[in-house]
Amino acid sequence: MPRFQYVALDARGQESTGSVDANSTNEAIGRLRQAGYFPTGVYEEGKAPAARNGKVKKPRTTPIVAAAAPAAKRKGVSITLFKKQKVKSRVLMIFTRQLATLIDSGLPLLRSLNVLARQERDPVLKRTTEALSDSVQGGNTFSDSLAQHPKIFNDLYVSMVKAGELGGVLEVVLQRLAEFQEKAQKIKGKVLSAMIYPAIVMTMAVAIMGFLLVFIVPRFEAIFKDMLGDKPLPGITIFVISISRFAQSNWAVLIGAGIALIVGIKVLGRTSGGRSLLDQFKLRLPLFGDLIRKTSISRFSRTLGTLVTSGVSILQALNITRD
Repeated sequence: MPRFQYVALDARGQESTGSVDANSTNEAIGRLRQAGYFPTGVYEEGKAPAARNGKVKKPRTTPIVAAAAPAAKRKGVSITLFKKQKVKSRVLMIFTRQLATLIDSGLPLLRSLNVLARQERDPVLKRTTEALSDSVQGGNTFSDSLAQHPKIFNDLYVSMVKAGELGGVLEVVLQRLAEFQEKAQKIKGKVLSAMIYPAIVMTMAVAIMGFLLVFIVPRFEAIFKDMLGDKPLPGITIFVISISRFAQSNWAVLIGAGIALIVGIKVLGRTSGGRSLLDQFKLRLPLFGDLIRKTSISRFSRTLGTLVTSGVSILQALNITRD
């Protein structure tokens, strides 16, 4: 069986050389990729000139292109006008836990990414994982590859991975990151569960009030006229009837005002000053203010503690937590 010499990049982007037994060049390339390497040159022993330091020189003809090999493996090309760019927090949490488990089991980073890319069902995360694999194969670090997708991996994610790479404990940091996301998901679920019942009650109350004002109060107005004749009605009754008449004659204006209010809040929330005003308003809410305050303090403490424990400097951790 022929022996092939190779020059390849490992998962950290460092160049290494060696030899592998295979029946053909393609088989040698396949074995190297299965081992977690990205070959930049594979040559049959005795046919490639050696350099002075003993390493194999890369000939100028027929190089193995870094981006071409991974791209050739991708099957199917789809073109859509509107692509979803974000990934649900639960999906990202599962991805992080699976990646941490694979790396902790001794699987190389590159092969772990390829395994997750093949089995991922979320189309956005699948494309992103494939792009991460291509970037790592091209020689970039994992943290630099993650930083290329800021809509999916935030500064917290990237900084923790970078600290893990520098300290050589990437699998430990990924485990902590997965635990952090799982706790955040549990707290989010508890908060939503606590807010669902009051939100349903308030929605039903508004709907019932609108129904009474539009359909029931006008009938009572006719009954009062028949019973009392020209006698004056109590002030509170006149007030309720006036609101009912206004709702009947201006229902389109009320609906438009509600839509305009929602849009205005959305637009206001995109500015720094608007977000500050909205946050102050939320904290002063009689029912939800205390819950929002406690949740925010818990998230701040948990995020800062996770970053500092993972090796991120306190100043950088504070900046990330602030954002």
